[in-house]
Amino acid sequence: MGVNSERRNIAIIAHVDHGKTTLVDAMLKQSHIFRKNEQVAERVMDSGDLERERGITILSKNTAILYKGIKINIVDTPGHADFGGEVERVLNMVDGVLLLVDAFEGPMPQTKYVLRKALEHKLKPIVVINKIDRPEARVDEVYDEVLELFMELDADDEQLDFPVIYTAAKQGIAKKDMHDESRNLQPLMETILKEIPPPEGELDAPLQLVVTTLEADDYVGKIAIGRVQRGKIKSGETIALMSEGGIKKAKVGKVFTYDGLNRVETPEAQMGEIVALTGLSEVSIGDTVADAEHPEALPSIRVDEPTLSVTFGVNTSPFAGQEGQFLTSRHIRDRLFKEAQTNVALRVEETDSADVFKVSGRGELHLSILIETMRREGYEMQIGKPEVVYKLIDGKKYEPIENLTVEVSQEYMGTVMESLGRRKAELKNMQNVAGYMRLNFLIPARGLIGFRSELLTSTRGNGIMNHVFHGYEPYKGDIPGRSRGSLVAFEMGETTGYGIFNLQDRGIMFIEPGQKVYEGMIVGENSREMDIDINPCKQKHQTNIRASNSDEAIRLVPPRFMSLEQAMEYINDDELVEVTPKSIRLRKMILDRTTRGRAAKNARK
Repeated sequence: MGVNSERRNIAIIAHVDHGKTTLVDAMLKQSHIFRKNEQVAERVMDSGDLERERGITILSKNTAILYKGIKINIVDTPGHADFGGEVERVLNMVDGVLLLVDAFEGPMPQTKYVLRKALEHKLKPIVVINKIDRPEARVDEVYDEVLELFMELDADDEQLDFPVIYTAAKQGIAKKDMHDESRNLQPLMETILKEIPPPEGELDAPLQLVVTTLEADDYVGKIAIGRVQRGKIKSGETIALMSEGGIKKAKVGKVFTYDGLNRVETPEAQMGEIVALTGLSEVSIGDTVADAEHPEALPSIRVDEPTLSVTFGVNTSPFAGQEGQFLTSRHIRDRLFKEAQTNVALRVEETDSADVFKVSGRGELHLSILIETMRREGYEMQIGKPEVVYKLIDGKKYEPIENLTVEVSQEYMGTVMESLGRRKAELKNMQNVAGYMRLNFLIPARGLIGFRSELLTSTRGNGIMNHVFHGYEPYKGDIPGRSRGSLVAFEMGETTGYGIFNLQDRGIMFIEPGQKVYEGMIVGENSREMDIDINPCKQKHQTNIRASNSDEAIRLVPPRFMSLEQAMEYINDDELVEVTPKSIRLRKMILDRTTRGRAAKNARK
């Protein structure tokens, strides 16, 4: 066995908004990766538009810094359990992890999910308590909470003896002790070199590399990313590509390694290095790139199974084709299957209808990010109601259960617990954290559909929730669905202030004056249980008689506008979300009201 002492490979684990991306920025700046006059972009690791908007990491990314002549490869991990497929792959490339925890919030459920995976992989942890400059920081308590978390996750003695570094990533400082003086991140860098083991493997043995990530490039095609586990890889060499389908011979194009945020071409990369390879057009995630003469496969990557599915269909509304450029089932099919190649936690299945595809993923966020990405690329589609993926075990129906953490102030605690009780949630733990109540529940995944918007409404925007997959348990019984019906437009036209004004006492409107609507489009929520067909396009009839109150201004209640996730949570089984590059509309599956009425009557028989 050899050791590549000039390398260290680490992953960063952190909850959403705990400062992971800011810390990586500071490490890049202090390692002088950037040239003197080069402008350093903020949050370089969250490079996608959606990542910047939502403040989350979706795709893992690689970067590398040099410290004292040793190259440190840093791999970013998503903080959200919906992107567990990314997490699983990242941990296959590294020998240690930085666990980044907010000095006020402490370890959160998403941290727990990724840390459990890291400990299962027997990776060496370094705990980084960040934001120590926050006035409300609780450094000692957070340290105790981290220790409890390690014990809860059955960490071994070596993992429990973790080093701790205290940082303020925004200021770019790190300390080994809270009382130390510090002007830079040197204590953190030193700890990485000392504590994270260098990659081990056989340098002179036949090549082995597992493909952990795929990227698509318009010029060179597929780019396969992974860590050289054994031997070395050269540009232009012939290799064996090993997958479940068998062994194929292929030729590597170019070999790239990482330098800062850039890929740099290299003639050869050795064991322990993280590389990007071109030229392998038939490669898939989990394949082994092996020596052509002595091919030996490495274990493939196992990923948590999907828990939620939605249907993607061709947009059939009267407004189809007005805003998007990719409209046909062929366009949608090609895009979904292309996504499934690189997004390992995603499953795409064809259905009995040629125009509808069933897409299963790790949760609402996982699927809505895909839909949002596609609409920004110019796709139009219809999305069905999210459904949970059930399992049959010994003839019994099992369903996915999520571990849910909710943080609310005490005044809203009763409302939240009552709401979760209806959704079959079981309270497991409750603690007071700096005036907030942190409640821990086990809840069926279907009980979470629609809960996020309900939580924000009932806590006036102050509730915080996070959930992590717990496992499959026997079916928990029926959960009541949406209790209110829809207000459905019964003709095509343009809405008027007068028309909406006369209807707003019927319920909450989703539209404003001057908006085009069509028959079967959902324009509001009824205040009662059943659906009602309405006409928001009604004009005020002109007469030559002047009424005493005719000059009074029409007062309209502001409409409720929904985000993509809220729209997906809101719809019933007979409804769809129409998604185009510019609009998100709700509609009935059957647009014609006579046919819809007949179908509803038959369903009741």
